[in-house]
Amino acid sequence: MTRLTRRSEYLAANGGKRAPMPGFVLLVRAREDADPTMRIGITVSKKVGNAVARNRVKRRFRALAREVLPAAGIAGADHVLIGRTSAIERPYESLKTELVKALRKVTR
Repeated sequence: MTRLTRRSEYLAANGGKRAPMPGFVLLVRAREDADPTMRIGITVSKKVGNAVARNRVKRRFRALAREVLPAAGIAGADHVLIGRTSAIERPYESLKTELVKALRKVTR
């Protein structure tokens, strides 16, 4: 699993499938390049809070991605997690179940 690093990659993922959840929005776009690696991108805007709150949300999302995506993610696709304000106070387990549910929703 690698990371999205360029703005153009995030913009391309925005054209894919979208699964809104209470704690985040999941964007998934299948790449057409025969590379089976999953790529992950995480973005949290200033609307969520100050730098401490945004970094906390990003750390939680990275842990979720490491735990859930290898089993439930889509091979050869870009996954982008966009943090929402409620992601700060939501329990980790509920974020985890939401991510699994969002991935199932996107794969239909």
